[in-house]
Amino acid sequence: MCNQVIALLSLTLLLASCGAKPSADGDRPFDLLITNARVVDGMGNPWYRADVAVRDGAIVEIGRLEGRAAARTIDAAGRVLSPGFIDMMGGRTYPLLEDPDAAESKLRQGITTMLAGEGTSEAPQTEKTIADMPLAARLGISWSTYAEYDQLLEKMGLRLNVIHTVGAGQVRQIVMGEQDGRPTPEQMIEMKSLVRKAMEDGAAGLSTALIYPPGTYATTSEIAELAKETAPYGGVYFTHMRNESGKVLEAIQEAIDIGKQAGVPVHIFHLKAAGQENWPLMAQSINLIETTRAQGFDVTADVYPYIRNGIGLGSFLHPRHYAEGSDKFIATLSDPEVRRAVRREAETTSDWENWYRHVGMNWDNVLVAQVSGSLDKGYEGKSVAQIAAIRNSDEWTAFFDLVAAGGVSVNPKSMNEEQKHLALRAEFVSVDTDASPMNAGNVSSAHPRAFGAFPRILAKYVRDEKVISLEKAVRKMTSLPANRLGLRDRGRITPGMKADLLIFDPEKVQDNATFEKPVAYASGFDYVIVNGQLVIDDNAPTQSRPGRVVGRR
Repeated sequence: MCNQVIALLSLTLLLASCGAKPSADGDRPFDLLITNARVVDGMGNPWYRADVAVRDGAIVEIGRLEGRAAARTIDAAGRVLSPGFIDMMGGRTYPLLEDPDAAESKLRQGITTMLAGEGTSEAPQTEKTIADMPLAARLGISWSTYAEYDQLLEKMGLRLNVIHTVGAGQVRQIVMGEQDGRPTPEQMIEMKSLVRKAMEDGAAGLSTALIYPPGTYATTSEIAELAKETAPYGGVYFTHMRNESGKVLEAIQEAIDIGKQAGVPVHIFHLKAAGQENWPLMAQSINLIETTRAQGFDVTADVYPYIRNGIGLGSFLHPRHYAEGSDKFIATLSDPEVRRAVRREAETTSDWENWYRHVGMNWDNVLVAQVSGSLDKGYEGKSVAQIAAIRNSDEWTAFFDLVAAGGVSVNPKSMNEEQKHLALRAEFVSVDTDASPMNAGNVSSAHPRAFGAFPRILAKYVRDEKVISLEKAVRKMTSLPANRLGLRDRGRITPGMKADLLIFDPEKVQDNATFEKPVAYASGFDYVIVNGQLVIDDNAPTQSRPGRVVGRR
């Protein structure tokens, strides 16, 4: 006992000699104090009542703190206080370069952090690829690496946090162009170098979109070799799989095989079983992932809460047609014989992601979401069948004419509600919007998920249908994706975590965007806090831009 006292005294003297002293932070006013909250901590625990204090962008105390000094006190009045939501597939970040307020579509959903990148990504870039980005030309900017791009983003000012992947399709296009084929050893070395540089700059991992050219041309082994470059940095292999319908089980297995070969975890974007004949495969898909996890390999996935997906109308054609460049193929669609052959292929084959079959070979099930400037904006919100009637043509002629015009996105009815329930009940499934940030006055998408995915989970699947509990839903949108992305300081309400926070009434949260009127902000998130600063204050946007580029850096 005497020795323990002497040791303790010696340690105290040592700390004093080094200038150590009790922190004075406890005497400083809080930057923000939230009182009378129903705390849903993001980890799946039952809610509890508490006050939460923020200082210097982080949560510093939780408990009974009412009456303590604070620069700003918000009375939650029994509303829920949760971590900010994390969008596991948030499209692209380049809209934020031109318009930081484009983050409004995310923030109004409670999203405080978004993951960006799929087959393409914001980096790497070359003079040629930058030249294909009109936004860069308009702003008079260019970049080649994520280090340069991230500086541009933060200089412009971010209203939410962003984290990026590096797209395998992006590096393939830079090195090999849009053509099909296998990379030479020299090309493979160059591609791996580009991936490695992106990881050094903080990317979360390698991502693919294997139904879109040029990603569709990549083999399993090619992708695995690129994914290996992310392993030393704690990277993840993210994928929009090669198939999301009749061969979804094979596609999941390919993703798992890539992860195993590369020695990295796997995350599957917007898990689905598209096409009515394939809906039973969703349960088998979830079982395959659960079995793989039980065997000790780390696989996760995300979903968006809609039974219609969003896709370019040109994706209804076999990707092999684009092997020599999309413009070259589109030009051939004026030939009636080409149209007949392509139609016959769509009607009779299924050895590819055949979206025509997925919608029951029924053009009424394909809503046109957005058209280019050369087409009648009145087509938006109408099915291809309705547009054919307007044009006094048959449905296939209308389809080919729309594809030839370019710039047409559609919302095919390809899923059912049961698979959404199955996914939401799976412990490893998080949530995504699969849409880039935008504000209502600057729309680059016409799928309601861009404005309503996260509140739809809370309104439809938690409050109205009671598919899962509030606590489990919040976990899917906070700590689960934070763990996947290696964001160890976000996604939870506990002292030391970054103060990305939401205050909302779960009885009032509502998604307002529909397929008929997809441009509508969600409601119910009264306060949205990013890195300790209010970006939505009593349901009104602020001018604060406290967002950061985050990641493994």
